[in-house]
Amino acid sequence: MAGLQQTNSEMILLSWVRQSTRNYPQVNVTNFTTSWSDGLAFNALLHSHRPDLFDWNVVASQQSPVQRLDHAFNIARQHLGIEKLLDPEDVATACPDKKSILMYVTSLFQVLPQQVTMEAIREVEMLPRHSRVTREEHIEVHEQHFSQEVSFTFLFSSCCSEVVVSLP
Repeated sequence: MAGLQQTNSEMILLSWVRQSTRNYPQVNVTNFTTSWSDGLAFNALLHSHRPDLFDWNVVASQQSPVQRLDHAFNIARQHLGIEKLLDPEDVATACPDKKSILMYVTSLFQVLPQQVTMEAIREVEMLPRHSRVTREEHIEVHEQHFSQEVSFTFLFSSCCSEVVVSLP
């Protein structure tokens, strides 16, 4: 039940992010790992709710991922009161830590407008399953079906601990 509640919370949070960043063509958030490493998603999320704080075009076109992340974290600290919980160098990697990203995005969710439409939630539900499911969730599914002798083929993706499951 806790896993289901966490998955639903993540789906709502991901829906909110996607809805908030919809007007930023450079941003396509499909998960809480790789979608954040270039710093664009954090800045777009902030800019979508507070466009008065900075010029999006300057941030999007002229800065490195570490600079963009540092910019977003500083803006959130100075104007929203959210402590700099992440180091830009830890996020600007091929596999940022999912729990850390979730924690920070949740902090943003708590202080920014939170309206999420059903359309945005349905959109997240339609994302390819491997974009949203973590390795831990696949292990849980595997353990649940192990006693029924269902065989799974695990194809580990190249990033983070995401896994794609295919049934024979």
